[in-house]
Amino acid sequence: MVIDRWARQVVEQRLSLFPAVALLGPRQIGKTTLALEIARATDGTYLDLERPADANRLSDPDTYLRSTLHEFLILDEVQRNPSLFPVLRGVIDEQRRAGIKHGSFLLLGSASLELVGAASESLAGRLAFVELTPISPAEAMPAEIPQEQILLRGGFPESLTAKSDSDSFQWRVAFIRSFLDRDVPMFAPRIPTPTLSRLWQMLAHNSGGILNSARLAGSLGISSPAVDRYIDLLTDLGMLRLLRPWSTNVAKRVVKRPKVFVRDTGMLHALLGISTLHELRGHPVIGASFESLVIESVNTALSTNPSAPSWEFYFYRTSNGAEIDLVLAKGGKPTIAIEIKNSSAPQLTRGFHSAVADLGIKQSYLVYPGSERYTIEKNIDVIPLIDLQNILHS
Repeated sequence: MVIDRWARQVVEQRLSLFPAVALLGPRQIGKTTLALEIARATDGTYLDLERPADANRLSDPDTYLRSTLHEFLILDEVQRNPSLFPVLRGVIDEQRRAGIKHGSFLLLGSASLELVGAASESLAGRLAFVELTPISPAEAMPAEIPQEQILLRGGFPESLTAKSDSDSFQWRVAFIRSFLDRDVPMFAPRIPTPTLSRLWQMLAHNSGGILNSARLAGSLGISSPAVDRYIDLLTDLGMLRLLRPWSTNVAKRVVKRPKVFVRDTGMLHALLGISTLHELRGHPVIGASFESLVIESVNTALSTNPSAPSWEFYFYRTSNGAEIDLVLAKGGKPTIAIEIKNSSAPQLTRGFHSAVADLGIKQSYLVYPGSERYTIEKNIDVIPLIDLQNILHS
């Protein structure tokens, strides 16, 4: 099953502007598939640095890269060889002198801080970053994949398109184990895997809640700074999202700690042992799960809109009950309020109206799992998730 990824347009647009583009995201999120589609369209060469034969080609990277000076080259798993970046800089500068100014290299890798930092330092002004996110409902709609299937299974391609919910669940369980045993030691060899596994499960039980590092540290028997380091790693590798509170220019007592979400709902459910829609519908996590799906789908829509400005994501909550699930801000100003209700007949609370007034927001959406869009008040639309994605993406 082929699902067109919205990120492809962004990658191709960045390649038209920059000599190199880094496509980042967790393992198995679909980076290689997307890159091979681009390679077929451009007659590019693909190298996987996890394959010994391909890695050997780059044993002398300067010689090899200069021999392919006029080719489009895709390098997968580049985090395995960060020493490539200074060599790439020299090759790109030579290409520029030869009149080749863009579209020579597509780099694939996990979004580790070390990788991003090394690439940014060596390739400043020569490299653009694109994140590949889990498949979202609007992307899956042309393939006739129901939104509930995405909610349950998440947006990793192998999980989403598995033959059955059982196969999908088993794939995700195996992925989590492989991620802990293989990926984590690569980026953070001193972090104990059992402790990180327990932390990840505890965060799954609190997905959508306010982060309390001290309480987590007490339960795990480690320090709060250690918990924060572990959470930073999971965030960096695309497994968690920390949603910051909006607290600028507000004359109210507001929550100052971030919310924490397991980004992919399929991984969230695997961590909690939820394998079917029947189990999910009866589980207290379903509201937080739908909230996570909405936030990540909004992120996909905005991050793959080449003409959109850079948006920042926040939530807003005061001590007297004013609250907005998701605040979209641009230019340092809160612009759009999104309330998320996993209900067929959603209602807005007084606290939402109070929060919108606090922030001076003019456009609000109430996202729900239904299929009809309608206006309930001036500048407030009740809207299905796919409709909201299409608005933000266009």
